[in-house]
Amino acid sequence: MNQIRWLSVGVAVTILTALSTGCSIWSPSPQESPYELIKTWGGKGTEPGRFNEPTGIAVFGNEVFVSDSRNARIQVFDLDGNFKRAFGEAGEAPGQLGRPMNLSVARGELYVADYFNDWIQVYSLDGRFLREIGQAGSGPGEFDAPGGVAVADNGDIYVADFYNQRVQRLRADGRFIRQWGVTRETGVFGGKLGYPTDVAVAADGTLYVADGYNDRVLAYGPDGDLMTKWGGPFAMNIHGPWNGWFATVTGIAVGPKGNIYVADFYNDRVQKFIPDGEFLNTFGIPGDGTTHTAIAVAVTDDGNVFVADYANHQVQMWRPDEQDR
Repeated sequence: MNQIRWLSVGVAVTILTALSTGCSIWSPSPQESPYELIKTWGGKGTEPGRFNEPTGIAVFGNEVFVSDSRNARIQVFDLDGNFKRAFGEAGEAPGQLGRPMNLSVARGELYVADYFNDWIQVYSLDGRFLREIGQAGSGPGEFDAPGGVAVADNGDIYVADFYNQRVQRLRADGRFIRQWGVTRETGVFGGKLGYPTDVAVAADGTLYVADGYNDRVLAYGPDGDLMTKWGGPFAMNIHGPWNGWFATVTGIAVGPKGNIYVADFYNDRVQKFIPDGEFLNTFGIPGDGTTHTAIAVAVTDDGNVFVADYANHQVQMWRPDEQDR
């Protein structure tokens, strides 16, 4: 009987140890102090400073650019949330906006992923339309609902091509270079993507892809090869609410220290990782279960984080603990 008793105890200890190890691997604890919500601004409406479903955000210098999607415009604020200017109008012509999504600022220009118009639109920072890149289609350099855009130091443009299930890399003038993903095919294996929503490029040339409906992040080296991936067990499209897991990735940004910030839409939060995918922190405002909040994210040089709050039609500003800046 004693042997059976000790065998049962041993089995129980083994199971508990495995569960504890699994929890630490699959749902790690934060490694930083909590972020503090400093302010919000906006509210639903069409007046200057109000939004109708903001879907993208970018920070450059002392200005915050916001995609005010249903109002078909870009609004610009100072870092305290004071309205400065707006540009764009609804339409399908160059310079007009269908549904502006994720944004990127590079070389003194604002790049807008125009989801409904199937192209990237480029504006000066004061709002003058400069040019469009791409057109509707599934061929090289064409798009079907682009959701995100990033620009490398050499001027190359990376586009999350949502319904074409790929990320494209283009020259500054729109000439096709290469793609990741298999056109019009979804999947988690064989280099396939699942409705990619956004992209970000680090200073070292690493490309980070928000593989939206696959609930994961992919990191590709400057040579284009896959370096790592993360999001739930084995980054295999297993979604969940735990740390390091996602429930639809909708935005991604690289912070000043190279850390990766991910908008985890249906979990109503932003998660923070080091470049190899190790979990650091999480913060956000919970939705009501039917509407959701964090859809896009941007980070200032001093580590403050701005979030496009979709459901509440506003912008959130978060501040890290001083030691985590």
